[in-house]
Amino acid sequence: MSKEEILKAIEEKYEKLGVPLNAMLEGLLWSTPITYWDYIQTDALLGLQIPRTTEPDEMVFIMYHQVNELLFKMVLWEIDQVAKSSEITAEKFSKHLMRISRYFDMLCSSFSVMAEGMDVEQYLKFRNTLTPASGFQSAQYRKIEFASTELINLIDARFRDTIDRNSSFNNAYDHLYWQAAGVNHQTGEKSILIKLFEKKYMGDFIDFMEDYNDCNLSKKFLQLPEDVQKNEELIKAMRHYDYTVNVKWVMAHYNAAGKYLGGSEKELEATGGSSWRKYLHPKYQKRIFYPYLWSKEEIKNWGTF
Repeated sequence: MSKEEILKAIEEKYEKLGVPLNAMLEGLLWSTPITYWDYIQTDALLGLQIPRTTEPDEMVFIMYHQVNELLFKMVLWEIDQVAKSSEITAEKFSKHLMRISRYFDMLCSSFSVMAEGMDVEQYLKFRNTLTPASGFQSAQYRKIEFASTELINLIDARFRDTIDRNSSFNNAYDHLYWQAAGVNHQTGEKSILIKLFEKKYMGDFIDFMEDYNDCNLSKKFLQLPEDVQKNEELIKAMRHYDYTVNVKWVMAHYNAAGKYLGGSEKELEATGGSSWRKYLHPKYQKRIFYPYLWSKEEIKNWGTF
């Protein structure tokens, strides 16, 4: 475009917004040039790491989890490109699913940063200052689950066959698989881990569950024309995403936890107090976003193949 064409297009754009072109151009005259550090907000980002102890490897732990949260935000951004789209094709669906899967591939491979990047002795010292905080309390990860599949697939495996699928979102929330990790099974009392989590996020979660009830990725897939649902590339992308999130990512977390919490001595609880082996291992809860895309044999052996 020529300079005149660009100015004309700018003028038309700002006329629609009710902003005089001269005012906008004068603003550019006095503005400072954008820099990398201002655009990325580098100073703010690098000031967010605040250790609670003097153990050097705690900084690795903090930064690693902050990187995870940034990647979770990227995942949710991509999910919305499908969930909130009124017209979706197999190509667009597959494209965004593969982007999401690549983010989770990064997450899976990145566990070596934490697993090999912290001394066990240092971790066992600073971990007790984190109680009762836990990675369990990542609200963004819970939203990824809500936005990826129908709620019935996130219900505790013990209740899936009997729960009323038309019950309230509050009832569904109380029966989510991860609730079991924060409840005393003898008294039924919720742990402080769950209580603090619900105080902060429960209202937001209920709204989010309702918002994505009819537009989660599973529903969007099942709303596609039958011939599109049979698209091999789309099915491959759906299965890849499902397996990456619910097996590869979970097992990477499981194996990293095993290094720091397991061993021949008495096994340690997670900082949130959960029985982490039964909570994390996919073979127990069989968290599967798209069970209709897997064979009975694959579901039976989920997490072990």
